[in-house]
Amino acid sequence: MIRQSAFTGSAPLLKGGLHCHTTRSDGKGTPEEVIRLHKQNGYDFLALTDHRVYNYENFAPDADIVIVPGMEMDRSIEGFPGVHCFHTVCLGTKDSTYAQEQTFPTGRVSGQEEFQKVLDDLHAAGQMTIYCHPEWSNTPAREFDQLRGNFAMEIWNTGCALENGLDTNAAYWDELLMQGKKIYGVATDDGHHMYHHCKGWVRVNAERNAGAILAALGAGAFYSSCGPEIHDFYVEDGVAVVTCSPCAEIVFRCGQYPCPRISSREGDLTRHEFALPEYLDYIRAVVRDKEGRRAWTNPIFLR
Repeated sequence: MIRQSAFTGSAPLLKGGLHCHTTRSDGKGTPEEVIRLHKQNGYDFLALTDHRVYNYENFAPDADIVIVPGMEMDRSIEGFPGVHCFHTVCLGTKDSTYAQEQTFPTGRVSGQEEFQKVLDDLHAAGQMTIYCHPEWSNTPAREFDQLRGNFAMEIWNTGCALENGLDTNAAYWDELLMQGKKIYGVATDDGHHMYHHCKGWVRVNAERNAGAILAALGAGAFYSSCGPEIHDFYVEDGVAVVTCSPCAEIVFRCGQYPCPRISSREGDLTRHEFALPEYLDYIRAVVRDKEGRRAWTNPIFLR
């Protein structure tokens, strides 16, 4: 049996937000308001990722929530008249060398080779990085698929989904996975307006402290959701199995094969199986509830 690492052990999975903004940059809510809203919605941890302003602080210390260090870094891409950019969420490990409220300049790059230098500096400073909203950024896979060191990419972004109908269901993720890149998928809010918050999150198999949470994220021991719960995901004797809260649709995904889908108008599906062709390199699963909200497993890598 190969069980996806989010579903090993018996401890409850922590609920967390990895990308949000406050009045420290261009968000509408104060840090205190944003933190308290997430606590009210059952979050165990949150990263305040304001643009180019680093944060370690819990601005609402009475709220029992773990603050993961972080910020968002960006560069525009030269030679394009509209939106064309690289955005990266940074999450600080115990080796982070940045200071509270340290600020950074924006800038322009010619393409992903030059942006790699930005990523290299972030990684050298103890940051884990997430590639953000590829559709909103107008970057098809060929424009970011050679970036090195991102442990994850956004597969859902609430702000982009609500305001633009973009970045709603893992755009370009399979293209990277088909290239053999081991990159995980995260659902985030990228909350600027208060109504953006608490609609996309990760569920992490970790102890309730920042170090353990970051280690689990880096190991892929999590799944992402906008509502449904995934209870288990494993491969046994060549068959992939996913179990979940009652849903209207369950589908497996792999870029090498058109995988089977099941659906129910009653929204009562809780399990799906798929006998895997021998040549697949990975398999992942997506579930959707009656309200249209999805949850995504991370892949099980088969080779």
